[in-house]
Amino acid sequence: MAKTYIVIPTYNEKDNVVLLLERIFSLAINDLYVLVVDDNSPDGTGAMVEKVKRQYPNLKILHRPAKLGLGPAYIAGFGVALSEGADYIFEMDADLSHDPRYLPDFLEAIENFDLVLGSRYIVGGGVKNWGLVRRLISRFGNWYARLILGLLISDLTGGFKCYRRQVLEQLDFASLSSVGYNFQIETTYQVYRAGFKIKEIPIVFTERLQGKSKFSFKIILESFWQVILLRFKSVGKRR
Repeated sequence: MAKTYIVIPTYNEKDNVVLLLERIFSLAINDLYVLVVDDNSPDGTGAMVEKVKRQYPNLKILHRPAKLGLGPAYIAGFGVALSEGADYIFEMDADLSHDPRYLPDFLEAIENFDLVLGSRYIVGGGVKNWGLVRRLISRFGNWYARLILGLLISDLTGGFKCYRRQVLEQLDFASLSSVGYNFQIETTYQVYRAGFKIKEIPIVFTERLQGKSKFSFKIILESFWQVILLRFKSVGKRR
């Protein structure tokens, strides 16, 4: 039986994380573990997760000393999942934007692929509660990344993903330069260049109802430059 870990980074997600955990564990998926990676949230998210651990034996938490970035949080979580013998490792947001009801769909697809991406931009996918500007920024960001990197993946910036352990074992985490959301593009690009099989499945992404979005102009700028640097880095390696 495959062992599954869901890695969930948190920073000030006290209002969302308990409900998310309830929805995940209500699915009763066999041999499923959830690892929350908390960056010392000032709102007490870490303490809240510690409290609800009594209800869920397969819930774990990794406390980090400060807000150190999304990419490093995932890398730390991946390390724990791999050391615990996980066969499949998920990335998932803590703000209820990623609906746990899609987890069985991911687990079905990962049996035949190496990386499964939850896609908002294929048939059956979509977004809810986004304004026009946010929709345009996301669409342009994905188009731009596909163009620069030469990928045929519809949703490169999404953060609902499932890896086989063999994929994470081969990724060069030391070379990753993205601290924020560009981490999603960079990791998928590494997987693609390594020759692994990638599958997109449709999801509907729902904007958070509680808490403050982490999306910002700084994130847009990071993605713009990091995608170009990533392309030049890959060209240099081919030489």
